[in-house]
Amino acid sequence: MQRLGGQLRLVPGAVIGWDMGAALALAEALGVNRLIAAETLPEIEAVMVRRLNEQIAAQAGDIRL
Repeated sequence: MQRLGGQLRLVPGAVIGWDMGAALALAEALGVNRLIAAETLPEIEAVMVRRLNEQIAAQAGDIRL
């Protein structure tokens, strides 16, 4: 999933998710079944968004975890 680091959707001060079109294209290029990618990426994305936003809040001194 580190390969998707450059495909983040951002708003000021927060991460809102991945560019799923790019994520699915990357999965396909890597030989991952698109159906499996489409089923699993949203679950992984939710964890990634939560963790990155926790880090952003902690760095900003606004710890509302």
